[in-house]
Amino acid sequence: MMRLPVSLQSLVIQCLALLLAAWLTPLLQIPFSYLPALWQFALVQGAIAAGLSFLWRQPAWWPPLHVGFLPAILLAQQASLPAWIYLTAFLLLVLFYWSSFRTRVPLYLSDRKAWHAVASLLPETQAFRFIDLGSGLGGVPLYLAPRFLQGRFYGTETAPAPWLISRLRAGFKRSRVQFMRRDYATLDLADFDVVFAFLSPAVMPALWQQAQAQMRSGSLFISLSFAVEARQPEHVLTLAEGARHTLYAWRM
Repeated sequence: MMRLPVSLQSLVIQCLALLLAAWLTPLLQIPFSYLPALWQFALVQGAIAAGLSFLWRQPAWWPPLHVGFLPAILLAQQASLPAWIYLTAFLLLVLFYWSSFRTRVPLYLSDRKAWHAVASLLPETQAFRFIDLGSGLGGVPLYLAPRFLQGRFYGTETAPAPWLISRLRAGFKRSRVQFMRRDYATLDLADFDVVFAFLSPAVMPALWQQAQAQMRSGSLFISLSFAVEARQPEHVLTLAEGARHTLYAWRM
């Protein structure tokens, strides 16, 4: 179960919770008789799903999503929304989370604190090539490029909508950042002096192996929020309280 992508884990959890709720609901009819049966079932199912999510150690934002999933469906049914709204919502999810099912990397967006911290690790005068793996909306390289004129900046993203938005932002800003729509696993990291990643714990072991195999001696590997267990980082920058707000860097 733990090796499944988070999306598949969540599907299994929702199905198990439905089965358990169907079994438990008759037993709860007496103490919760003041609730409509359908809402009672939805709340019980959501609570069970959240508990299972916690037991399987899913990321912290998944239990609340499990709690609200079935009630949200019931609300949508009561609202009698036109069918095109559901289709639009589905298409947007596909465009923004195109490969999350396969890569197990959701859309994470870093903030200016992280950008400042990354900037503090870059060479001030030496030319270098920088790439953001899973560049999302392009915030990191678009922020760094005008501040390091000697650097060449790249971003790579597989989801169509974030990639298109980053390309449009680069065109609007007349930025020299180049955004590619490619899986970072297909890249040769030897082409870059600085590799930055803000991905997920699920992919860090494989990414670290790729970095060790491909990155040149002296190059810099930077990860936001997610450390590598195989080796202690040379730099640890705490941006705010909590492990999710920590920048790690390794000199290869």
